[in-house]
Amino acid sequence: MITHTVFFKLYHPVGSEEEADFLKAALALGKIPGVKNLTCVRQVSKKNDFTYGLLMAFEDDKAYQLYNVHPDHVKFVTGRWHPEVAKFLEIDYVAHTPSAVER
Repeated sequence: MITHTVFFKLYHPVGSEEEADFLKAALALGKIPGVKNLTCVRQVSKKNDFTYGLLMAFEDDKAYQLYNVHPDHVKFVTGRWHPEVAKFLEIDYVAHTPSAVER
């Protein structure tokens, strides 16, 4: 299982119609085959200045790679993400069990 996370800040003002429209479009990515549990989260800590995050999972790398090249994802990234996101941090991870050497 791969967990894909991206935390971001939009150019749009918080609470604006443009922000709401962007988040609605982002959540529509959950309809792409292979996407599991797409969730939008809002930052409540003052530890960074990202406003929102998108969290989703994929069964395996094949599903994740198919998502990356899916036409709906590509269209969203080029048409919405690039022009509307001021900054972001993407983190993809898998579960890890420390070995005896790491403990």
